[in-house]
Amino acid sequence: MSPTRLFGLWLVLGSVLMILAIIVYWDNVGTAYFYLHTSFSRPRPPEPLPSPGPGPGTDAGEVLQRLLGAGPERTPTEAPGRPAPGGPEESVRGYDWSSRGAQQGPEAGGRQAERRSVLRGLCANASFVFPSKERSFDDIPNHELNHLIVDDRHGVIYCYVPKVACTNWKRVMIVLSQSLLHRGAPYRDPLDIPRESVHNASAHLTFNKFWRRYGRFSRHLMKVKLQKYTKFLFVRDPFVRLISAFRSKFELENDEFYRKFAVPMLRMYSNHSSLPASVRDAFSAGLRVSFSNFIQYLLDPHTEKLAPFNEHWRQVHRLCHPCQIDYDFVGKLETLDQDAAQLLRLLKVDKLLHFPPSYRNRTASSWEEDWFAQIPLAWRRQLYKLYEADFVLFGYPKPENLLRD
Repeated sequence: MSPTRLFGLWLVLGSVLMILAIIVYWDNVGTAYFYLHTSFSRPRPPEPLPSPGPGPGTDAGEVLQRLLGAGPERTPTEAPGRPAPGGPEESVRGYDWSSRGAQQGPEAGGRQAERRSVLRGLCANASFVFPSKERSFDDIPNHELNHLIVDDRHGVIYCYVPKVACTNWKRVMIVLSQSLLHRGAPYRDPLDIPRESVHNASAHLTFNKFWRRYGRFSRHLMKVKLQKYTKFLFVRDPFVRLISAFRSKFELENDEFYRKFAVPMLRMYSNHSSLPASVRDAFSAGLRVSFSNFIQYLLDPHTEKLAPFNEHWRQVHRLCHPCQIDYDFVGKLETLDQDAAQLLRLLKVDKLLHFPPSYRNRTASSWEEDWFAQIPLAWRRQLYKLYEADFVLFGYPKPENLLRD
């Protein structure tokens, strides 16, 4: 080998090592190891990447792609033991911890195909317009990609929507990615994972963390994974989701939501100038946000001038970008048991785990008329316009009974 060629080889190796050092240095977000799947259909169990040493003819781009694809492996976080069911929030949500087998009906495949067809058709329909519909994936700000959870072990991307069984789906993702340990071993049963660990951001690899790990390569890697991985989300009737969000965040003692949201609502819409510092004192004094206050807050044009909607009531299309991301599976809370069973089979992980027992949805669609009875008709119509894109994209009928005189 000539000295010039030898020098070029050492230069390539030195560059690769330098890039690796930079990646390791900036890697402080804690994620599972990365690799790129080679199948464009469904994910398969990961196979070892080929690792021949770079020869004289090795392309530097190939070396870099291998390096970024493999990624550094991190030590999973230790978490406490199995949670005890029956807490106040579970009581409000109506969890049913008994086992409920989900039978797969023959119509499940057709139902899934119809949901995806409707979604794709509307995204391609130029006459159906809503804010941010026409932007490209590259135009989505990095902070708006924080709901896309990645499992590189099984090639899965899950966009979580609060108030749509996301706690249990996050548990499933933790088991699949092995991102949390209990007594030195990964969790195998989703229900063993404590709630506080489930919602800890460090337990999940999300797209918004890619920039700090991969810098200018991050969007390219996101697109590769979006093309090759199986992508899913679960949705819910938008008005019922709002009712559920109100019940769990404002009917329970939640200091964070009291200080950040309830206090401004009570001051702005109930004319309370002096309010207790804690939610417990406020509840004791009979000071609670009403559902009417909550709707006023959502409709107030000043609300989002101060900050975007909280994730618990932000529109699904703003959380998951369904016209920029071609989802392979669209589940619904209304058919959760059947959809969960079908999805786990699709991912080929149904032998590894079962979806946790679902809860009986006490915030039912039949309650809508009662909850909205005291809401003026004009407000209901404005609220529908605010969430209309979610109704239409995900096939929920327009609630005519709430919108007509």
